[in-house]
Amino acid sequence: MASKHATRAPLLPDSARRRLVDDLRGQGVTDERVLAAIGRVPRHEFVSEGMRWRAYENTALPIGQAQTISQPLVVGLMTQTLIADAPRKRVLEVGTGCGYQAAVLAEIINSVFTIERIKVLSMQARETLRRLGYQNIIFQYGDGMSGWPGHSPYDGILVTAGAPEIPQALTAQLAAGGRLVMPLGGSGAQRLVVIDKQADGRLQRRDLSGVSFVPLVAGKA
Repeated sequence: MASKHATRAPLLPDSARRRLVDDLRGQGVTDERVLAAIGRVPRHEFVSEGMRWRAYENTALPIGQAQTISQPLVVGLMTQTLIADAPRKRVLEVGTGCGYQAAVLAEIINSVFTIERIKVLSMQARETLRRLGYQNIIFQYGDGMSGWPGHSPYDGILVTAGAPEIPQALTAQLAAGGRLVMPLGGSGAQRLVVIDKQADGRLQRRDLSGVSFVPLVAGKA
């Protein structure tokens, strides 16, 4: 008789990704471009060997340096919000982390510029994404709060860390008609906000759901 404590064989990555996509579809990620991108990106490649068995859970996971890989639902909703309503060909991501969000963006966006303040994470993400064959992602190790003015303006900016205020440098680098999506607020009380830049330069803000991100910090580490 088989033991009642016997463990099941782990899901293969492809089947686990399909299950994750189905889960996200049921929780509000409705853009098929985003769901297809998440289905293609091998999330297990962005976490440590010891965390790979949890890679396709809909949860944030530690990646070292007191940082996390974002919950797939949040990645899906932020990406969906960023690309809704208008094409985004040039996008800046502030906070590369392990590179997972950049990979999802790169499946949809022509050119992704990503900046990370922690050097070891920037180097690891670059290595992972290059190994996976992404050629439309441009990396920089630098201060994300300052953005990346050398490649601006951007059609979209996505910030993967929370701040009490929207950095003026980022809105300045947003093209007319562009959109910025970021968590806003102090630790433990953040809201996902959308900033649309009008043709006359005015900023229009919408608040979405509550989220929890690591803080956006100035400078390089």
